[in-house]
Amino acid sequence: MTGTNPASHRRILFASLTGTSVEFYDFYIYGTAAALVFPDLFFPAADPALRLLASYGSFSIAFFARPLGGLAFGHFGDRLGRKSTLVASLMLMGISTVLIGLLPGYAMAGVMAPLLLSLLRFGQGFGLGGEWGGASLLAVENAPPGKAYWYGSFPPLGAPVGFIAANGLFLILGASMSDQAFHDWGWRIPFLLSAVLVGFGLWVRLSITETPEFKEALAKEPPPKVPMGELLSGHLKPTLAGIAGAVACFALFYITTVWMMGYGAKVLKYDRETLLAVELGAILFMAAGILVAGKLADRTSGGTMLGWGFAALIATGLAMPAFVDSGSLALLFAWLAMGLFVMGFVYGPIGGWLPSLFPARVRYTGVSVTFNVAGIIGGGLTPYIAEILVREGGISAVGYYLVAAGVLSALGLTLAKAKRAAA
Repeated sequence: MTGTNPASHRRILFASLTGTSVEFYDFYIYGTAAALVFPDLFFPAADPALRLLASYGSFSIAFFARPLGGLAFGHFGDRLGRKSTLVASLMLMGISTVLIGLLPGYAMAGVMAPLLLSLLRFGQGFGLGGEWGGASLLAVENAPPGKAYWYGSFPPLGAPVGFIAANGLFLILGASMSDQAFHDWGWRIPFLLSAVLVGFGLWVRLSITETPEFKEALAKEPPPKVPMGELLSGHLKPTLAGIAGAVACFALFYITTVWMMGYGAKVLKYDRETLLAVELGAILFMAAGILVAGKLADRTSGGTMLGWGFAALIATGLAMPAFVDSGSLALLFAWLAMGLFVMGFVYGPIGGWLPSLFPARVRYTGVSVTFNVAGIIGGGLTPYIAEILVREGGISAVGYYLVAAGVLSALGLTLAKAKRAAA
């Protein structure tokens, strides 16, 4: 990848990390609220289990919006540049999040409440669909030689940073107010605070310049008129490989976080603050896994690190029943820490691996499409599917679901290697 002036390296990394951290904070506060608050507030079904399923259904809407956002922002990112597109995606996410914090519940607004909630969740997904790919390119296309994966690991690092900020705030609010106050109005605070974070993120984003590789590609030839058409006609196999290769990180993350919050509260009977504290401790292992994998990927290869990560994910899925249903909070934490460390190994290198599959002229579209379609397959319906699986086949069935995700991503990695070997 093309390097930049060394004096700007820290600013580029900070900009890529800050933007994704804010976006993921917005995205994750919805996931936490969907497990803890939204079932009773927005979905009036008599059966608590049906309320939870409906809330998880609204959570999944964003994953179907993300590929559409990836297409739209990818189109303009490949034609107009990375910087302006990243600013627009951050604004859309922030506006949607703040408006969720202002919504009335079902008791006040009736059926309009869940409909508006779903619409704004769609806006969150649409914005994040354009964010991740652009932030990865901002980092990777500015990386010095031999550091593409290290730089590419900073946008993924925004996921644990955003998660810690989101759940840490929920933990503080839950511990400092009564359950009734938290249910009535306390849950709105994290959504409204997004306005401040987005303002800071925009200030950082507006201070950066366009990436060197995009400038070079634009100097050589005009941008594609329809980047998506060129992607599918000339780069279909890398697109399919990228989609399959990114599935595992979504499945593992949303099982260990969003779904586990609901399962831990409803089935394992842990209180909200205990679960949030356990998740916050475990997510630190994800951050460590991302940084370790990013460093090692530059020394070996992104494919090597992903291969080890997928193998470890399969083992993590098989170990799930013994740890999660043991009745021990310590063993539950151990499984979450293990799973999220593995998550770092299958997520950290993705930030450098996906851009490597595509030429610069269609790279924004390629990365956005592969990552966000993988989000539908591996993440969008995962809490919903896991809830059904655990009822029909117990916790083992959820573990086998993770195994299947690991196998699928390993096949995607094999397809990408075969394509490179043929080239």
